[in-house]
Amino acid sequence: MAYNRGVKILENPTSLAAPVLGTAALQVVVGVSPVNLAEDPYNVTNIPKLAHSLPEASAAVGYSGNLKDYNLNQSISATFTKFAVAPIILINVLDPKKHKTAVPETACNVDNMQAVLQSEGVLLDTVIVKDGENTLQEGTDYIASFDSAGLVTVTLLEAGSAAGAKSLNISGDRIDPSKVTSGDIIGGYDVSAKKESGLELIRQIYPLFGMAPGLITSPGYSKDPVVASVMAAKCLNINGVFTCECIVDLDCTPDGAVTYSDVKTIKEKSGFSSCHMEPVWPKVRAGDDVYYYSAIYSALVAYNDIVNDDVPNLSASNKPLPITGLCLDDEGNSGIVIDQEQANVVNSYGVVTAINWNGFRSWGNNSAAYPATTDPKDRWFCCRRFFSWWGNSFILTYFQKVDDPADFRLIESICDAENIRGNSYVAQGKCAGARIEYIEDENPITDIINGKIQFHQYLAPYPPAEYILNVLEFDPSMLEAALSGGE
Repeated sequence: MAYNRGVKILENPTSLAAPVLGTAALQVVVGVSPVNLAEDPYNVTNIPKLAHSLPEASAAVGYSGNLKDYNLNQSISATFTKFAVAPIILINVLDPKKHKTAVPETACNVDNMQAVLQSEGVLLDTVIVKDGENTLQEGTDYIASFDSAGLVTVTLLEAGSAAGAKSLNISGDRIDPSKVTSGDIIGGYDVSAKKESGLELIRQIYPLFGMAPGLITSPGYSKDPVVASVMAAKCLNINGVFTCECIVDLDCTPDGAVTYSDVKTIKEKSGFSSCHMEPVWPKVRAGDDVYYYSAIYSALVAYNDIVNDDVPNLSASNKPLPITGLCLDDEGNSGIVIDQEQANVVNSYGVVTAINWNGFRSWGNNSAAYPATTDPKDRWFCCRRFFSWWGNSFILTYFQKVDDPADFRLIESICDAENIRGNSYVAQGKCAGARIEYIEDENPITDIINGKIQFHQYLAPYPPAEYILNVLEFDPSMLEAALSGGE
């Protein structure tokens, strides 16, 4: 037996679990992209791709300046060029083997040993180049590549058989985003292929990347009530435990809400009523580029969280937007002007819009559940997101405790850690209060015997100050005092 003498120290592991916080507004965007420009065009369809930068996104799913035909381009642009936030998860549903159209043989002039096929979306491996009736060989007679605009450029080789050609006939296949339907966005499970697609892939986000989804979007496609309803459903019970929110576009086509007074009717017709949903209206313009508002707004929400220590307690309303105007979803993207009074009416229907107040700003705090519900937890979108985020964080933090002995130490460690965490957020002004309790009456011995322990947590995020009133009153005594010299 050792003879102990002097001073000695023994360290125990910390009893408080360090929080493991998911990215609060992790955007998961479902849609179509120019996959022909991706690093591997045939390994992009219905595979969630994580991107932390524009080059990463471009390599993963393809990227071009065509915002009209490819809605993932809109989210990529909004996220990385308008707000410079990351990361984003992109789910492309366009299948280059299925959603494609033949490009007829086209005569292209050769200039400085190069010919450009003026057609977007061409799949490079399908390109056929002819010099008259002679079919040229890739790598021997020419090299095909994409220029900065995403067009196929055929560069003739000096040693090739067509080195002196003045014109080339070029054909191939191009991807066709118009063939993608709402059904492709919704997706499902293919029993024969044993594969998931579309919104069904939300389930794979945490297992693949270790991050819980924060916002689900599908710019443009979400104006379809069926797509939007599936998006709202996918916000709940993700992997059996997680919760998130979705941003959807309210239809502003000629058949939709073309004026602010139409918003209530179209919202009700669309069935937008989930507290986990925030509808936005109309579309927005940034110079010559036109975006569905959901692409810009979800990037704004992500930015708003990131500058707030990744805590989603702040409202994204009344925040600057990098846009130059509002417009409709018609042939010419007709511009519209909304003043604050009209915007307030839109907000009263549970829809977010934008106003020009010495620069464009987001405007609106209500979830789609308003005005049917006035519960602050579900009405205010920032409060709803705070609850979802806190719940996800709790799950991620204490999953390590599952299967530990159901003893007092376990209960005490969770209560202590959560209350310290809550107090820290209160001290930072990120909520009015946050505390957790273990209540014996809610934990009968039969539950404990069956391995269940229940806690009761109280959260109080601050609601947004939507209305600030200053009552002005004329004070005759001040006038009298001034005229009498203060006597």
